[in-house]
Amino acid sequence: MSASATQTVYEQLRVSLLAGQYRPEAKLKISELGSAFSVSTGAIREALARLTAEGLVTAMPQRGFRVAPVSVADLRDLTEMRIEIETKCLRRAIANGDLAWEAAVVAAHHRLAVTPIAAADGGFSPTWILAHGDFHAALARACDSAWMLRVRDLLFAHNERYLDLARKTDRGNRDAAREHRELMEAALARDPDRAVAAMTAHIGRTRDTIEPALRRAETDEVG
Repeated sequence: MSASATQTVYEQLRVSLLAGQYRPEAKLKISELGSAFSVSTGAIREALARLTAEGLVTAMPQRGFRVAPVSVADLRDLTEMRIEIETKCLRRAIANGDLAWEAAVVAAHHRLAVTPIAAADGGFSPTWILAHGDFHAALARACDSAWMLRVRDLLFAHNERYLDLARKTDRGNRDAAREHRELMEAALARDPDRAVAAMTAHIGRTRDTIEPALRRAETDEVG
C-alpha cells in the first residue's frame, strides 16, 4: 500500500467532507471509493481510519464507515468551544506576531477574497473551503501554544462541516467577505479586543444561520 496514495485519498476525502459533498450519516462504501480514487481498498481503509480519529467519520462495527452526524446540540457545543479557543489563539497571535505573520495574514486574506465562494450545487467550492481554512489558520498561527493550535484546528475542521448548511440557508444575506476583512484589519491594527469581538460575532453568525435549518431537519426526522 502506497503511503502517498493514502495521503492523497485522505486529503481529498477530507476536503469533500468539509465541503458537504457527503451528507451526514451517509455510508462510505470502500469498494466505491476505491474505484473513484483508483487506489486499493487498503489505502481507502487507512484514509477512513485517519478521518475516524478526527471525528469526521464514524466506524460502525461490522457495518463499515459513515459520515459523522450533525445536530443542533453538537453545533451549539462546538460553537461555544470554538469561540473560546479561537479567540484565545487570536489574542496570543496578535501579541506575538511579527512582520512575517502580518504578511501571511494579508496573503491568505487576498487569496480568500479572490476565490469564488459558490460551487455548482449551491454549496461552498472546495477551493474556497481551503482558502477559508488557510485564512483562519494564518490569523492564529503566531499563537505560542502548540496544544492550543492543535485543538483550534480540530474544532475548525468540525465547524467547516456545518458551513455547507449555512451557504444553502443564508439566501445571500450574509456578507462573509466583509466579516473576513474586519478580522484581518483588527489583527493588523494589533487591537485584540476588536479582533476578538469580530471573531466572536463571525462564528456566532454561522451558528445562528445554520441552527434553524438544522432544527427543521431534526423535526422532520422525528415526524
